[in-house]
Amino acid sequence: MDLNGKVVLVTGGTGSFGKKFTETVLGKFKLKKLIIFSRDEFKQHEMAKIFPGTKYPIRFFLGDVRDKDRLCRAFENVDCIVHAAALKQVPALEYNPLEAVKTNVLGADNIVDAALDRGVQKVIALSSDKAVNPINLYGATKLVAEKIFIDANAYGGNRVKFSIVRYGNVMASRGSVIEFFLALKQQGIKEFPITDEAMTRFWMTLEDSVNLVITAIKESEGGEIFVPQIPSMKITDLARAIMPSCMFKKIGIRPGEKMHERLVSCDEARHTKIFNDLYVILPQFFDERKSFEKYGRLPMVPEGFSYTSDTNQKWLSVEDLRKTLTAV
Repeated sequence: MDLNGKVVLVTGGTGSFGKKFTETVLGKFKLKKLIIFSRDEFKQHEMAKIFPGTKYPIRFFLGDVRDKDRLCRAFENVDCIVHAAALKQVPALEYNPLEAVKTNVLGADNIVDAALDRGVQKVIALSSDKAVNPINLYGATKLVAEKIFIDANAYGGNRVKFSIVRYGNVMASRGSVIEFFLALKQQGIKEFPITDEAMTRFWMTLEDSVNLVITAIKESEGGEIFVPQIPSMKITDLARAIMPSCMFKKIGIRPGEKMHERLVSCDEARHTKIFNDLYVILPQFFDERKSFEKYGRLPMVPEGFSYTSDTNQKWLSVEDLRKTLTAV
């Protein structure tokens, strides 16, 4: 899909990803219209100051993904949807499980139904490494949401192409550990609380996440999970990049937290292809789809492959992190 001349809608569009996506697509493409769908009128008001409708083909649409009728109205004449709306804070969702289900699971189902009813061409949903072998409620809701979107290609008769992008932690996103460490530094605190000194995470910039979604919009045939080949980093290295002289206080892993994250499981690897700088996890019914011929020529990942943050081949050093943080 070429986004020029298209109507694109972003759910959760006033978040960190949505604002960067808006900046990027309005700069790279001549959209017919960009619709920002979210439930916070103040954030829409503030974002409209940066992207005024008098200058850009943009419209702000108040609504909640829990409300299917509102989604149906918002999706009218929309060509492509990027579904970024979600509840994401792991500890909060552990204590409010039904709220997580209502937004992340039932909201995903509403997106599918409304997109099918309105004849949208493509839907790209954002997922998380926490959806792989989940141990917390957030990851579990994201796993279910992935299944809902992928299976929608089958019962929707491929009239709408639903695909997933799955990635790890994003620098400068709201509520990230970077914000926490920077706040400690500003307060003059030199002892940083660390859950475990061996902990690792996948890491990417907001710009990288947006470019991944744009690639998925262009390449998706429906049913794929696009996973970027991104570097890992140690939590301790991130802390030292922010304050080289910091010391650590080990506080232990929080409920629902993993030591290391995984982006491709061993079971998924059996139907995962290498596509440029991406891994593409294909749906198990892809052999029946002629549209998947382009993936047939691509190499499979090695036998026994899994993609985890602690065994990754790409790593960010303290200096790499410092340079990236400066750029961000």
